[in-house]
Amino acid sequence: MGERLIVTAIVVTWNSAAHLERCLDAIAAQTMRCELIVVDNASTDDSVAIATRYAAKLISNPTNLGFAAAVNQGIAASSGRFVQLVNPDCFLAPDYCERLIPVFEGDQVGMATGKLLRADHPTIIDSRGIRMTRSGRHLDIDQGALDGVKSEDVTPSEVFGVSGAAAMYSREFLDDVAVDGEAFDSDFFAYREDADLSWRGRIFGWRAMYVPGVVAHHVRRVTPDRRRSLPPFINMHSVKNRFLLRLKNESWYLALRNLPFEILRDIITIAAVLTIERSSLPAFGWLWRNRKRIASKRRAIQNRRRVSDAAIARWFR
Repeated sequence: MGERLIVTAIVVTWNSAAHLERCLDAIAAQTMRCELIVVDNASTDDSVAIATRYAAKLISNPTNLGFAAAVNQGIAASSGRFVQLVNPDCFLAPDYCERLIPVFEGDQVGMATGKLLRADHPTIIDSRGIRMTRSGRHLDIDQGALDGVKSEDVTPSEVFGVSGAAAMYSREFLDDVAVDGEAFDSDFFAYREDADLSWRGRIFGWRAMYVPGVVAHHVRRVTPDRRRSLPPFINMHSVKNRFLLRLKNESWYLALRNLPFEILRDIITIAAVLTIERSSLPAFGWLWRNRKRIASKRRAIQNRRRVSDAAIARWFR
């Protein structure tokens, strides 16, 4: 590969100092040269000072623009043929980037991930990619399960999508799936934006691959059992994005097929917001106020559909 720039690593920070140094050390230790871009969303801790020490291309936002918008800034400033997203609480093995790149030689592969293990329990799986359920949920494959895959096993397998914690994307993919100039939809602000990009990529005919022998470790902080301890604005965006994800990407065929499963969970979600999590009520106001923009994005996606409903539906189970 010589000295030609192949990979740009993008790290989005927001008060991430606790884990950032270890994250950036791991990027610096990669077995191939990586361009490093850090986008800071108005941190009030030492995140910017730490990033500066690594000679990163640093973008400092005066306010918190959200994860998706910050990633788009990083993509716009990047030079690599591939973009490697790295959460600041995610730590890549030294060969992570180099060993993921060959999987993109497959037909229409635009997304790839290695095996993410829990940083505090490295025998426990954090994510092997994203799967979809008929109730409209996206889940990390085998999250919480005991890792039983040998480190030398590198046989790739296809998955619906990849977690943004340590996802690699090809430049061609990011350019192709962009809507209104955005690869990541900034309306998501935080959480589920990786599922949205994966779903849109599927609609446009792109594939995602998981390579089990390529390893990273992730400090998992947001899980359903910790929901009540999370900041209210995070839970609000989670509720909003749950519906936004489907409003943009779900075809009528898929909506009717999944209706019995989705409507039950929707009723549970709405009931919970009306009773025990009223701080998330603004999610529904946001969806109503922005209905025209959502409809416009939906048309842009559905009009460019390259894959049949049946082909998409097989991933929802």
